[in-house]
Amino acid sequence: MAAEIVNPRSDSTTDSTTDEPFDPAFALHRGGKMAVQATVPVRDKDDLSLAYTPGVAKVCSAIAENPELVHDYTWKSQVVAVVTDGTAVLGLGDIGPEASLPVMEGKAILFKQFGGVDAVPIALATTDADEIVETVVRLAPSFGGVNLEDISAPRCFEIERKLQERLDIPVFHDDQHGTAVVTLAALRNAAKLSGRSLGDLRAVISGAGAAGVAIAKFLLEAGLGDVAVADRKGIVSRDREDLTEVKRELAEITNRAGISGPLESALAGADVFIGVSGGTVPEAAVASMAPGAFVFAMANPNPEVHPDIAHKYASVVATGRSDYPNQINNVLAFPGIFAGALQVRASRITEGMKIAAANALADVVGDELAADYVIPSPFDERVAPAVTAAVAAAARAEGVARR
Repeated sequence: MAAEIVNPRSDSTTDSTTDEPFDPAFALHRGGKMAVQATVPVRDKDDLSLAYTPGVAKVCSAIAENPELVHDYTWKSQVVAVVTDGTAVLGLGDIGPEASLPVMEGKAILFKQFGGVDAVPIALATTDADEIVETVVRLAPSFGGVNLEDISAPRCFEIERKLQERLDIPVFHDDQHGTAVVTLAALRNAAKLSGRSLGDLRAVISGAGAAGVAIAKFLLEAGLGDVAVADRKGIVSRDREDLTEVKRELAEITNRAGISGPLESALAGADVFIGVSGGTVPEAAVASMAPGAFVFAMANPNPEVHPDIAHKYASVVATGRSDYPNQINNVLAFPGIFAGALQVRASRITEGMKIAAANALADVVGDELAADYVIPSPFDERVAPAVTAAVAAAARAEGVARR
């Protein structure tokens, strides 16, 4: 199909070979969305002798003697590997590495557009966790950081943990932590708007995959009162015997209220709903939430609670969609987080750095705080600089900065 889409430069409104309607999505993607561009000129033999042989040999020799110079004389400290195996791509699921490339290219251009960070898409033809780890470890000398993307749970947890143990550069699974950072920022502002603190809130998360687990842990780290997480079989609780290792660990730190049963049982009287699972939450369950509740229904393209329903019962409503206010969008977080980490050559991204990113993101809203504006737009030019500065400062404070 893609081979028969018209040239993106064509003004035609139909495909010239099939007479089917012109599709701007295919037109935009033809030939890919990114390219490598030189930062130095090669206009003559003098330029060539400096950019390549013989001049390059001097730099190579200097780096061989002092490996730290690689950060000053190559692109290493400015580039991130965006790594996937194509098993959990957006709302498409396990579509494989080739089909994941348009998303990975998109992620790379978002890094550049919103954080000034160069990024390279790397789609791997393996789903074996150890093979992925070994491959990334061997690629790591070329990069200043690794952004894991669209890798299915629970393998994503193991892969991230093992890479963090073996590498001395930031390794960040955006599906987990980027989502958690933006969610915390929005929740902080929603609580502020209602005159409450995070400690006053009890939340319910629909979805116990990568995002749901990370959000739950991160919100508790930030001081949330309590959170219950639901998977397809109901609330994750200690009395369940069908839990994976990840969910057993989650059961130990969540659901202090001891709720069991379906999602609806936890929503009764809850202050916050966070949806990262898809599906539909019955209106009656939303109506049972506490007065002044917050509904963050983030599934795309169909939120777990339609905003029209959510607004009947909730004081603040957020989604993952760009056509409604309060979009929970990871692009608010990951470009600035990596920019800040790379700026100081951080060895890793800590919880403190992520909390600093969430606080900085929340603070961008400032005095404009309102029910339909608890999180800034991705196109707010204040976002990336604020997150970058906060993350860099936190890295220095926590002793993981190397410059």
